[in-house]
Amino acid sequence: MLTIVYIIALVYLLLCVVFYFFQDYFFFRPEILPKDFEYQYPFPFEELDFEMKDGGVVNAIYFKVPNARGVVYYLKGNSRSIKGWGKFAKDYLSNGYDFFMMDYRGFGKSRGKRDEKRLYADSQYIYEWLLGRYPEEHLIVLGRSLGSGIAAWVASQNNPRLLVLDSPYFSFYHNIKRYLFFVPLKWLLRYNIRTDQYVLSVDCPIHIVHGTKDRLFPISQSEALVRLKPQGITLHRIEGAGHNDLPDYKEFYEILYKILYLDGQNEEE
Repeated sequence: MLTIVYIIALVYLLLCVVFYFFQDYFFFRPEILPKDFEYQYPFPFEELDFEMKDGGVVNAIYFKVPNARGVVYYLKGNSRSIKGWGKFAKDYLSNGYDFFMMDYRGFGKSRGKRDEKRLYADSQYIYEWLLGRYPEEHLIVLGRSLGSGIAAWVASQNNPRLLVLDSPYFSFYHNIKRYLFFVPLKWLLRYNIRTDQYVLSVDCPIHIVHGTKDRLFPISQSEALVRLKPQGITLHRIEGAGHNDLPDYKEFYEILYKILYLDGQNEEE
């Protein structure tokens, strides 16, 4: 019996060690691109490289339309690279907005060490770069999935016109705890993105779009965010939608276009 207890304890300890040192591999699923890779899109764009003070490089794509109403700063999810995500630019360009998207470090052509503080610092650096080109009241921050927490942090540090969260999580800790409730996450988790705390410091209107059948980040997490700030957050539910199929529903585009043309009113749907 004592031997069995020792084995169980050893396995548990090994699991904790593996999780601590390799959690980036669980949370991030990047597509790495060679430096000479050429992006191809059916509409004009500019590729940009931003060199950070610590030596990291953030690669981005920047789409512009004539007489733009503003710019959508899109913070993507945890998989692949902007090579595939860039296709979403059309939804915003067609509504008169410029569109900007970057790859996090370790994704696509972006290089350098990645951690939570650097995710924030890189995102803020880009935000300030955009502020040199647009009045802040013409800047919309949009975060999708993993990027929703980062977008909430950016909006909490600044004053964009709108914050849009596409399939967000209450906090990184809250969601990971659903799967790893048996390990001491408070000591092991190196990414503790607190969407719940950040939205409380956001001054602009917040709009959340979430599928009612999302299993990765259940809509209950968005509902919990709304309860924190009921007068400042509008929740748009898409009945039957999951986490990755929102664009398959026409309601998604109807809601998105309505948000883009809003002046900032909030009313739950």
